[in-house]
Amino acid sequence: MLFSRSLEDDKANGDKVAEPSAAGQAVQKQNSPRGMSAATVARFQATDAERNALTFLAYDLDVRLVPRQESIAVRARLRVRNDGDKPLERIALQLSSALKWEQMRTAGAGVSFAQHLLDSDADHTGAVNEAVITLPRALAPQEELQLEVLYSGQISLNGERLERIGAPTAAAEKSDWDRISADFVGMRGFGNVLWYPVSAPPVLLGDGAKLFAEMGKQKQRQQQATMKMSVTAEFTAEIATPNLALLNGHVVPVVETAAPENSHAGVITASLPETTLGFSAPSLFLLARRKVQGSGVQIFAAAEDVASTQSLQTAVREVTPLVQQWLGQKPNALLTVVGLAEANDAPAEERDVFLAGFKASPDPHELDNAMVHSLAHAYFASPRPWLNEGVAQFLGSLWVEQVDGRKTALESMASERGALSLAEPATPGETGGEDLLDASDPVFYRTKSVYVLWMLRDLAGDAALAAALRSYHPEQDTTSDYFERLLEKASGKDLKWFFDAWIYHDRGLADLSITGVFPSKASVAGQWLVAVDIANDGFAEVEVPVIVRSRDTTVAERLRVPARGTVSHRMLIGSLPTEIQVNDGTVPEVAESIHLHTLTAEAK
Repeated sequence: MLFSRSLEDDKANGDKVAEPSAAGQAVQKQNSPRGMSAATVARFQATDAERNALTFLAYDLDVRLVPRQESIAVRARLRVRNDGDKPLERIALQLSSALKWEQMRTAGAGVSFAQHLLDSDADHTGAVNEAVITLPRALAPQEELQLEVLYSGQISLNGERLERIGAPTAAAEKSDWDRISADFVGMRGFGNVLWYPVSAPPVLLGDGAKLFAEMGKQKQRQQQATMKMSVTAEFTAEIATPNLALLNGHVVPVVETAAPENSHAGVITASLPETTLGFSAPSLFLLARRKVQGSGVQIFAAAEDVASTQSLQTAVREVTPLVQQWLGQKPNALLTVVGLAEANDAPAEERDVFLAGFKASPDPHELDNAMVHSLAHAYFASPRPWLNEGVAQFLGSLWVEQVDGRKTALESMASERGALSLAEPATPGETGGEDLLDASDPVFYRTKSVYVLWMLRDLAGDAALAAALRSYHPEQDTTSDYFERLLEKASGKDLKWFFDAWIYHDRGLADLSITGVFPSKASVAGQWLVAVDIANDGFAEVEVPVIVRSRDTTVAERLRVPARGTVSHRMLIGSLPTEIQVNDGTVPEVAESIHLHTLTAEAK
């Protein structure tokens, strides 16, 4: 099953570095290869600039698995490009620290390389095995290179990176459940387990949100890359024969080419034709599951979990009317749910597939929230992450609003606003930040996108926003203003100013304040005129709700406040005003997103 190794290739590979020290090295050494002298480091350690310069254009993976031994061997044909501004005399490729580079070739000849361990939480072991390849000649900017590499090892259940920052072993393994085992083969990509070659700077959990930001960057850089995959696996009669292959989020047929007999293992194969990766990381799942279909969902569950699928189907039925109201009556694809190994394993998504453990008595509220998000993906897809993920998150917030009320939905959004505020640049255009069109960090394409869609909901109206989403066609989204034009057509409003401030550019968040309140009796008996001065110290123009309350009356109007500017507005209310409110939480701000000013004493 495993690929044989050529001694001639071993000689050609040349440099071999001393065995690295055991995993568990101090985190502060993450930028230095383990077990290497300073001279060796200078010779073989890649720089972050070299790592960031390499873009993968095509993967062709021939994967061999022996699940009972937790083993994997891969022959990978890679096409890469130098997207840096300088020639590359060497390139760096990384795998999980549990895997070993065996051979590397380009243009039919072996190439010299050295491999070492590097602390990085891009892999669940908390380290990567980096191969630094000396090229026969420098790779010029925008020049492409084809490589053939061979690597192998074992992918076991491993929660080391989470344990390193204090997580109990059981909790760590419920989150980092990726592994190859006799009854479960499941490997997500970058940020979980590096079972395929990548090139990225080392990142650590606990160092802000750098790991999650890098996960997004990797997806964005490789979204036009193609992936072709062939999987061959051995299995024995003691374990149920795998009948489900999920490759890069695609359900593909499993073929049994040889049945197990006596002491001989059986063999199954599965293959994925060349497909574009899109905004996702390569993944591989090989499982024995029973298919249950109904209520607009197909579920692949372990035999012992089939009875638990009824609650999931019930959840899909409950959330479907809301999804159809906003996204149309017909899904683009059938919602697919795949059962994980353990009931409490952390759920995940692979493209349009929802992965979760099946609990005997699940929390219906928790299940509904998960299903509305996943079902939204089945009904709506976009090549732009801010829409693809943002719309699913938006539908999730609408479900919370429907079940628990608007206040709870906005409070749920507000719990994520702090992270967004930290990620936004203090001075837009100078440091940090991402415009939504090109966002790769989830704090932007998820958190900020939900806020943007809520603001568009208030600007255009529910009916117009729903109409624009229903008329959206991903294959037609080839220009930056495509969605803007759909929404302007549906609403009859000019929204250019908003898209310019919140989507096409990253101008940070609003920073509103009430700078003055001036109540006075109106000419009509019993009525009051309230003048409100509002300042926006942020760089993004907004339209914000302004609310005046009395003991028995509430008046609300919407007011557009320019960036770095102030505006004065007068509102009429039918009785003594007691309170002014600016913003209700729908407009994200640098700090708090609700401003209150008590008026009772002044009004009297």
